[in-house]
Amino acid sequence: MAAFARICVFCGSRAGVRDAYRDSAGALGRLLATRGIELVYGGGKVGLMGIAADACLAAGGRVTGVIPEALMKWEVGHEGLTRLEVVDSMHTRKARMAELSDGFIALPGGLGTFEDLFEILTWAQLGFHRKPTGVLDVGDYYRPLVTMLDGAVAEGFMKPENRGLLLHADSPDALLQAMGDYRGSAASRVIHDERQL
Repeated sequence: MAAFARICVFCGSRAGVRDAYRDSAGALGRLLATRGIELVYGGGKVGLMGIAADACLAAGGRVTGVIPEALMKWEVGHEGLTRLEVVDSMHTRKARMAELSDGFIALPGGLGTFEDLFEILTWAQLGFHRKPTGVLDVGDYYRPLVTMLDGAVAEGFMKPENRGLLLHADSPDALLQAMGDYRGSAASRVIHDERQL
């Protein structure tokens, strides 16, 4: 099982309607702290973002946040972190979080979480990184996404090896285990319609 120095967590700036979402964010933050893994995230103090960060810190862990200056002006930045990096744009934020991290976990969230997740998966498909990426499937939140990706394979829009880039589990322990066992993908970096060759 691979050792991780830092894991990036993508998650909602809202807490969601179920206690299970908040509980899972706290559990993940505490688990990273107990494993000695630094939490890297978007730097917010609200929603699941703030819950995960606070839980990690309370358990003695280290947390690095990366946030655009515009969001700091909205007063959503978490100023109690181990380190808070304020950057010039969302693009810089995402690149910096990816640079810092050895793997990526998506908790439940909305459009921003989905964007972060799919971008990092696309980078993996293109061979820009070989870091593990997984979703913490709390209460089957990500089941429709998994079904959609399986459908994309069945309909010929995605190679099975690219579908395999996304790991998923319903507990933080199981997800970290799957990520630790991940050995990268041998997926082709060439994008084309094979029927045109």
